[in-house]
Parts: sequence; C-alpha cells; structure tokens
Amino acid sequence: MPLFNFLGSSKYVTDSSRFAQRVGDVNTAQAFDFIIIGGGTAGCVLASRLSENPNFRVLVLEAGGSGKNLIFTRIPSAFTLLFHTKHIYELHTEKQASAHNRSVYWPRGKMLGGCSSVNAEMAQYGAPGDFDEWARITGDDSWAWANFQHYFRKIEKYVPNPTYAKEINAAAKGSDGPVKVGYFTSLHPQCEDFVTTCTNVDIPFSSDFNTSSGTRGVSRIMTYVDDQGERVSSESAYFTKEVLARPNLVVALYAQVTRILFDTKAEGTPRAIGIEFARSENSPQYRAYAQKEVILSAGAIHSPHILLLSGIGDTGHLRDVKVDVVHDLPSVGSRLVDHPVMDLAFKDRGTTPKYIRPNSLLEAFKFLSAGFLYLTTRTGALSTNVAEAAAFVRSDDPKLFPPDEYPEKIKDTTSAKDSPDLELFSTICGYKDHGRYMYPHHTVGLHVTLLRPASAGTLRLKSSNPWDNPLMDPRYLAESEDIQKLVRGVRLLFKISKAEPLASRIDHSNTDPILDHGLLQKSDEELAEVIRERLSTLYHPAGTCRMAPRQDGGVVDSELRVYGVQGLRVCDASVYPTIVSGHTAGAVFAMAEKLSDILKNQHGSPVKA
Repeated sequence: MPLFNFLGSSKYVTDSSRFAQRVGDVNTAQAFDFIIIGGGTAGCVLASRLSENPNFRVLVLEAGGSGKNLIFTRIPSAFTLLFHTKHIYELHTEKQASAHNRSVYWPRGKMLGGCSSVNAEMAQYGAPGDFDEWARITGDDSWAWANFQHYFRKIEKYVPNPTYAKEINAAAKGSDGPVKVGYFTSLHPQCEDFVTTCTNVDIPFSSDFNTSSGTRGVSRIMTYVDDQGERVSSESAYFTKEVLARPNLVVALYAQVTRILFDTKAEGTPRAIGIEFARSENSPQYRAYAQKEVILSAGAIHSPHILLLSGIGDTGHLRDVKVDVVHDLPSVGSRLVDHPVMDLAFKDRGTTPKYIRPNSLLEAFKFLSAGFLYLTTRTGALSTNVAEAAAFVRSDDPKLFPPDEYPEKIKDTTSAKDSPDLELFSTICGYKDHGRYMYPHHTVGLHVTLLRPASAGTLRLKSSNPWDNPLMDPRYLAESEDIQKLVRGVRLLFKISKAEPLASRIDHSNTDPILDHGLLQKSDEELAEVIRERLSTLYHPAGTCRMAPRQDGGVVDSELRVYGVQGLRVCDASVYPTIVSGHTAGAVFAMAEKLSDILKNQHGSPVKA
C-alpha cells in the first residue's frame, strides 16, 4: 500500500490531524523520514527532490497557503500588491542608529514559494568569487564556483528568446531543470536607454551575468518569468502535479512551526526528532516526528528564530527570555546582513507605465486595459518584472571613479578582485515606500544597492512566545565604508542620468522637490544624510545561521548540519557565509539541490556524479 495514500491525490493538506498528533493526545501518527520546516525557496526544492525516492516519507510545513493560487504572484509586475496583506510577514527592523533612527520595513513571503513568490524575479546568482570565498571560509571546495555552478545549471531550464539568441550562449545554460529562466518580460524604453547609457560611461556590456566570466557589466536582466509570461516560483517549478501526486509527500499549509523537538534523555548529543506547530496562536498545537532528519528552511529571519525558540543559541540570551537551553550555540542570529538600497526618481519627458499602481480614474482605465492585454496575450506593461536592467560595478573602478575625483581609499569588502560591490538598476518608473507611493509625474527610476556591506547585526528573541516577531537589527550603515560606497553609487547614477541617451529622456530642469534633481548639487556629506534618511531594503537578509567553522562564528558545517546536535540541518539564505554580490534566490535554489544530493547519498539513495 502506498505510504500516506489515505491523504488522497491532493497533498495540500490543511487538516493537521490527518498526519500529526495533537499535543496531549496518544501518539498514533506515523513518523516521517524527513520533516522540512518552511515551504519557501529551498523547502519546495528539498521536498520535491527527497520525495523522488518512494521510500522516503517527506513532510513539508508552510505557515501560509499556496502562492501559485494567488493571481498577484503569477503576474510578474504585481508582487508589491501582496505587501501589507495576510500573505506577507509584516516585519520591521529595530530602529537603525545610523539611518536616522528609522525602523525599516522587511516584508517576507508567507506562502509556498516563500520570497520566490514575491520577489522581483531577477535571475542573477551572484559572482563566481562569492562561491570561491564560501569554499575558503568553510574549507570545502565543493562550494567553489568550479564545482557549485553545476547546481545552477541543474535548476535551470533556459528558454531562448529569439531576440537574444545571438547574445546568450545557450550551451552554458541548464536546459532541463525545473526553473524556467529567460528574457520574456517586457523591456521598456527607459530601461533600454539605461543599458546603452551605461556603456557610454565605461560600464561594459555583459551578455550574461551568470557565467564564469563574472557578473560585472550592464545588461537587461534575465528573469524567473516563463515563456507564458508568468512568474516562476519554487512552488510552481518544483511542486508540479506529478510531484504532488506522490503518496510519500505531504504538504501541510497554515502550519507554523513553533519549535523543534529534541531527544535529550540519552547521554551525549541532543537529537532532533520532530516539530511542534499550530495554525495560529490560539489554535490547537500538533506534533510530527522524523526518523531521519529535520531540515530548517524557514528563511534568514525565521530559521534562527525557530532555532532560538527551540533552545539552540546563546545560553545567556535564551535564559534572559526564559527559553530552556538545549545546546549553547552563541552564533545563532549573529551576522545578520542585508542589501540596502537608495532609490532616485527623475522627471521623464515621455510617458511610463506608472498606471500599474493607478492613482486616477484614467490610470485605472489604463490598468484594466493592461490587465486585459496581459490575460489574453501575456504581454504588455503587466508582464514587466519592474526592474528590467542592471549594472554591477566596483566602487574602486578607476574608470568610473577616477582617483583625482575620488582620492579616498575605501576598504575592499568584495569577494574577489573582479567581484562587484554596487548594483545599479533601472525600473520602469520611480516609486517610494516599496511601490505604495507612485509619483504624480512620469519618472525615470534609478537605484543603487550596496552588495557587500561591512555592517552586520543580530537577530534575537523578543520573548519566548513563538508568535512574537523577533528583534532584527541589521545595523545599516554602522561601518563608515558602507555610506561612502553608497555615496559613490549615487554619484554614478547622477553621471548616468546626464549621459546620452538617458539625458534626453530626463528633464533635469524640473525643480519639483518631491523628485531628486536637486540632489545633484549636494555635497558628499549632504548626500550621506539623504541616504541615511531614505535607505531601504532590497529584501535580501542573510547570514544568521552562518556556514563556517564553529570557532569562526559558524552555526552549520559545510554539509549544513547544525553544530552540537544530531539530525538537524539548515538550508536557506541564513547559512550564507557571506552575502552574495547580487540576488539571493538563485543560490538558495542551488544550495537546496546540493543538500538534496547530500541527504540522498547519506541515507541510502546514491546520486550519480
């Protein structure tokens, strides 16, 4: 009889009693082999790959519902419409001492697919040097680019677009992976002008950011959008009908894990044996058990949060919040780092599709027309990923920052001599407050992100109540080199805005104070203050369960095993030894594929090399 066949053909289960034991009841539930906490970017990959072995009984628990059932996750441009809804964790940082004492909004996906269901679909994986650095930190060459790049190819199903057939070496791309990538979003004129303008100010054109040649240069961005014009998330890629029909896989929705259960009775090392979860704070609690391993894939915020709630962390901190200590691991929640971004908006002489967030009756009509066009042809303004073009540069590049104009030496935080530390990107229009505010003018949106911040912070428990959000302090701009690099990035955006062909598009005579033309006359010190006042997040927190030797602040080893306990691993951006020089989702996909192979090999299902 197939395992868990009683659950029927649909594996999106919302009745916890069908697969778990209510706390306080006699345990009659079957044990799983693997329990995966979080059905996000990594969790869907792990569940899909591990359940390929019909002898592995796999449970994945997701705190939210299905992402692909929400229309705003499917339409590439609509992701910000999910912010401030029940499908998002509404998180805010602690007040940032070096950013005008502001608390910064940090939305995180609360649905299958996690943040891959609500990101800007930018399929750039980081720089090769990032992964070589990971190998050096961990002492494990399997993480070096030469070896790890195999997993990027494994996830990919590159679908060529005839317009870019000559520019992209399709032979260097994955062709049969589950994650469709390509160039099927729209490309608006202002973003096309951004690419050309960058090449005119000595930023070289790059046909592909994801090769061994490195990620520096400017190009249209490859996206997680398929040839039907729909977002590709971890859920849509890995939870196909065929995968969900497997009798050995259970996908539990609206099941928020509140702690990991350990066997601490036997002498020696604690062992993870299961999890406790509930639908909400006041609903019944349930338990499920794992015979082989528990894998924590709840993301860079919730993975350390759950570890701490479970008694894995700094003993002093856990005692302060009245959590029983299972194992002293001081680095849990340390080294929290994020990509901070500064947004600029300039008056566009032409028109832009700012009606994707309509502010008038006319714009509402245009939005409805664009919606009809998208639903019937999968083209038009709604098919954009918003951030359509990007450039990756170094803040010490003498061509971009001549030493006679920029004499001050800034500490190099890059992963390698050819890795970037700044990302510039162009959006279809300017915006503020994560897209909630659209300017009354048509605008050119230009942005700079600090890719390799020196500043790092902490994540700590607010209390022992698992329904209280953790305290998140990334310490934005605490290190002086971070603000210096962002000032240089803003200066470079000014230079780009004044060069052709973008200069002809921008009306620099505009004096409306809500726009940023007036910033061009400010000093570096004044710009620094503006950045501190306006800095936001690119939604890339990482590093809170760092993969590194324990004595160097590590939480997991190079096979993602949590130090000091058995049967527990972490797999998501929290384990990044250092943050990647670009967008974080791709490396999470690849890491989950790698861990799947490790687990199969170690538990009797060898993977061919």
